[in-house]
Amino acid sequence: MRYICLIYNSTDTDGTLTPDETAELIKAHFAFDEELSREGIMIHSDALEMPDTATVLRVRNNTLSATDGPYVETKEHLAGFYVIEAPDMVKAKEIAGRIPSARYGAVELRPVRTLTLPD
Repeated sequence: MRYICLIYNSTDTDGTLTPDETAELIKAHFAFDEELSREGIMIHSDALEMPDTATVLRVRNNTLSATDGPYVETKEHLAGFYVIEAPDMVKAKEIAGRIPSARYGAVELRPVRTLTLPD
């Protein structure tokens, strides 16, 4: 089963890591990515740009509107994600708990729902 691991960074601590701490965190993510790839668990992972680079799109009454971010006051922001393959939630939790950024923020783990077309 596929799971998405959404990595959230706290706005209180974001940007407060020293350059050395940031470099170590990045190295830890690359090592973790390689480990998951070797184990056949990794489907995809990426970091995201800061929230002020985001645009939120909505369509209402067939009209598209765009709002540049950040668009809501929040204590955390989505910083990156992993899509992994795991046999069950227990194993997915074990994998997600090893994500290096979990030491600084939070990781939301959620099963991916496979949609099918109705008959």
